[in-house]
Amino acid sequence: MSSIESRPELHKIPATVVTGFLGSGKTTLLSHLLRNAGGKRIAVIVNEFGELDVDAELVRSCQIEGCEEDAVEREQGVFELANGCICCTVEEEFLPVMQKLVERRDQIDHILIETSGLALPKPLVQAFNWPDIKQFCTVDSVITVVDGPALAAGRVAHDHERIEAQRQADESLDHDPSLQELLDDQLASADLVIISKGDALDDEARRVVEQQLRGELPERVKTLWATHGEVDVAAVMGLQLASEGRADDIHTHHDDHHAHGREHHHAHDDFDSCVVTLGSVDSPILVRALEQALTEQTIYRVKGFVDVGKPMRQVLHAVGNRLTHHFDRPWRSDETRQTRLVVIGKCLDRDRLQAALSEAEHHEHAG
Repeated sequence: MSSIESRPELHKIPATVVTGFLGSGKTTLLSHLLRNAGGKRIAVIVNEFGELDVDAELVRSCQIEGCEEDAVEREQGVFELANGCICCTVEEEFLPVMQKLVERRDQIDHILIETSGLALPKPLVQAFNWPDIKQFCTVDSVITVVDGPALAAGRVAHDHERIEAQRQADESLDHDPSLQELLDDQLASADLVIISKGDALDDEARRVVEQQLRGELPERVKTLWATHGEVDVAAVMGLQLASEGRADDIHTHHDDHHAHGREHHHAHDDFDSCVVTLGSVDSPILVRALEQALTEQTIYRVKGFVDVGKPMRQVLHAVGNRLTHHFDRPWRSDETRQTRLVVIGKCLDRDRLQAALSEAEHHEHAG
């Protein structure tokens, strides 16, 4: 046995942790990294809030050019954590998933982990110090993705005022972190901050955003702009920072709440989530119905797949009042063609939402 083979620490699988709010651009970044992995075998762990994990499906589907259908899932190993906040479920869910990856470590060059939009990265990074993980894996870096246009407009996320107002109105919550606190905690854990949607800002707006972040970040943490979701992969992967070594030194608002004996309450507890399932629909009617629902109910995010009666599957995504849709791939012969939308919001009227969107259904068989 060679000296290298006798030192297993040299063979640790690097893991990149990607955190950021819903709609900040995390999934777009992951898809870009996968498309440009340079032949590396990547395992992906996706932990997103909602009954239907659309993000994982998008990562699995053919956003990766040249892959045959389902090749990402089969060859690169997409593992989905149970729904919920990583801070709550990490002991129950994260270790078993990582143990599965460790068993397949000869087939894996890198791990990408996308946290939920409201999860705190610190507990996840600390978990890499557990003996069963530390022996085989290391945190290459923690990346926090922030919404450039939102920061330029003086917000920490899109539609910040609406979400903050809902939280502040609920006097029953002992520990209800503001979006600013959540962003602060995500930035406190970051080794690199990626500012998304740089193509939507001019030079002056970029300067304002960079200056704002510089005031909140230590000198060691660099910022990187993403344009159309694209960054230099070499600047993101392979940083070899072993971030788990400094995890215990990260100070967060979350720690303060626990230190003062306040009730442990996570922001995702205030969110409702429902899945609307329909058949084939008329896309313009569905979009109009959704736009109306966005004005009538407190809806933070809609994401899912739409059957418009054509050979191609449509992806629909709404954050705040921004709604986009595009075709991503043909429907497979072995899958059920239907419309499935995850709706995340607060105090959702699910029956009303289902009834409104059902108006878009084709009542005759679509050929």
